Amino acid sequence: MEFFKIGRDIPFMRYALVFNVVSILTFALAVFFLVTRGLHLSVEFTGGTVMEVSYSQPADLGQVRGTVASMGYGDVQVQNFGTARDVLIRLPVQQGKTSAQQSEQVLQALKSASPDVVLRRTEFVGPQVGQELASDGLKALAFVVIGIMIYLSMRFEWKYAVAGIIANLHDVIIIMGFFAFFQWEFSLSVLAAILAVLGYSVNESVVIFDRIRENFRRYRKMSTVEIINNSITANISRTIITHGSTQIMVLSMLLFGGETLHYFAVALTIGILFGIYSSVFVAAAIAMWLGIRREDLVKGGRKEHDASDPNSGAVV
Repeated sequence: MEFFKIGRDIPFMRYALVFNVVSILTFALAVFFLVTRGLHLSVEFTGGTVMEVSYSQPADLGQVRGTVASMGYGDVQVQNFGTARDVLIRLPVQQGKTSAQQSEQVLQALKSASPDVVLRRTEFVGPQVGQELASDGLKALAFVVIGIMIYLSMRFEWKYAVAGIIANLHDVIIIMGFFAFFQWEFSLSVLAAILAVLGYSVNESVVIFDRIRENFRRYRKMSTVEIINNSITANISRTIITHGSTQIMVLSMLLFGGETLHYFAVALTIGILFGIYSSVFVAAAIAMWLGIRREDLVKGGRKEHDASDPNSGAVV
């Protein structure tokens, strides 16, 4: 299905150098903010107190969040747990206060606003658990990256694997750079979004690489740059349909999903936008500069039909 078809190939690779300079600068800024500012880690990673409270009526999360924030908890997480009447509250560690003291003070404040609130449970999440989560998250990220490299190497060729993984890491670092610069809370849901972006972004690169391989087999007289431009142009309609549909769903989570899904949707939004950009101006351009050739993908001595040459014969 195509909304429109472009008659002439767009010379994307003519501007590849300019856009990749922009990518390098953006990537460097993201690394700089990660080093100087660091990530604003959530309670899952740093440790803290987890409270579960229940109301007789559906809870007003905004009121609960405001009540807890008025006590000096700027990084509090408030979300429904199970039903609309059950609320899960995550409190960061406060110096000089035990977990029991924190939960008692918060419960008293909540009862002042709504006398029907009942404490269901409270527990302390230690920093050691947070360190384990951070370590497991980094391992998951590393395994995904390694898996993508192996997949691209087997399906295409090592030059494509290198180009694809650089483009993927480009997206991941830039997402984390946004969170470091704005000091948005980095939680397990954000980490899940980053892992999703890795798979989502590589899919776009694979579609373009597939078209490049197909065009190398079809057009024997076209140069590598012309092949890449033709492949990207041919996929524009598909890119608009796919990414547009996905972005509509993510925007619905961003606008109507509440605080719980907010940063998850923000990470996905950044990842989708940069995923499109990196697949065209990072992955394809790096593959071009690494010297991809028809011989890298088309093996054997078969002579194939050249669709660009009307005098060429059929496949032998």
